Amino acid sequence: MNKKVILDSMFGILAFFALVFTPAWTFNYWRGWAYLATAIGASLLYTIYLVIYDPALLARRQQVGPSHENEPAQKIIVLFIIMAFVALVVLPPLDWRYAWSPVPWYVSIIGDALVVFSFYVFYLVSRVNSYAAANVRVEEGQKVVDTGVYAWVRHPMYFGTLFLIIGTPLALGSWYTLVLAPGLLAALYFRIKSEEHVLVRDLVGYTEYQHKVKYRLIPFVW
Repeated sequence: MNKKVILDSMFGILAFFALVFTPAWTFNYWRGWAYLATAIGASLLYTIYLVIYDPALLARRQQVGPSHENEPAQKIIVLFIIMAFVALVVLPPLDWRYAWSPVPWYVSIIGDALVVFSFYVFYLVSRVNSYAAANVRVEEGQKVVDTGVYAWVRHPMYFGTLFLIIGTPLALGSWYTLVLAPGLLAALYFRIKSEEHVLVRDLVGYTEYQHKVKYRLIPFVW
């Protein structure tokens, strides 16, 4: 599995570089370098943690994409999310290249910090839930987790994703790309609604957990 992790990581890094620097059409783009160093560094640290402490969760996290979803609605939602995330990375370099909506340097630094925080939330999720797969399913032996970040919201992995959605355009230097955020939030809303239907149906004790932890995504909001 470690060989697969290394190959997937190398391919992901190369794809990431292409998505950032091709639309920028230059390597003289410090925001791109800073974002890639931040996102790739945080992702590698998270992956190394999983390799050492929870390889089963790492295997579950690698099963991502429409083909790994059992629910028809989730296949469509995941496809939309992947396309939106590609746009989230590709549009800011274009924005920076043509100076459509310049972002101050310190805002880009804040954006990188938000990206780091998102991966910190992913790490907190992984500490308490080894079944936090990248697809919607309930496995044999899976139990409801209500400790750690799950005591605050029912879907903390998606909560962490919010900071990635906001942080990426800012880190790469684009105000305009933030217009994608409502669409991604809507996709997360429908994914959560569909996922909770599966969890109520297949995961023993999830209904009781819903009564215990009221908020799905954002504490004190929803």
